[in-house]
Amino acid sequence: MNSNSIIISYVSKLLIPFALVFGIYVVVNGADSVGGGFQGGAVLSSVFILRYLSEPSKQLRLIILKLVEKVLMLGLLLLALFVIGRSMNMGEQLGWLWMVLLNVIIAIKVSCGLSIVFFRYAFYEGR
Repeated sequence: MNSNSIIISYVSKLLIPFALVFGIYVVVNGADSVGGGFQGGAVLSSVFILRYLSEPSKQLRLIILKLVEKVLMLGLLLLALFVIGRSMNMGEQLGWLWMVLLNVIIAIKVSCGLSIVFFRYAFYEGR
C-alpha cells in the first residue's frame, strides 16, 4: 500500500475496537448460539487487516503467526484425542466451558490463517 489515505486510516482505527469486541462476542457465544470459532476467527482477522490499513508502516511478523497457527493445530488435535479417549458425559457447565475453549482455539487459529493469507497477498503478490 503505497499511498495512505487519511480517511481510510481514521476509519480503520475507529473500527478496530468494535471488530475486536464483536469477534470475541461471536467466539464466546458460539457455544450457545449460531457462530463460534470459525466465524469469530474471521472477524478477529479483520482486526489485523484494519490495523494494516490504518498503519501500513508497522510490520507484522508472519513467522510468529505461522508458529502460533501450527502450535494451535497441534493443541487442537491433542485436545480432540483427549475428548475421544474420555467419556463425553461432562455435565452442562463443564461441557459449555469445554465448547468455549474449543471455540477460542479454533478462532485464534482461523484468525492467524486468514491474516497470513491476506498479508501474503499484500506483501508478495501485491507488488
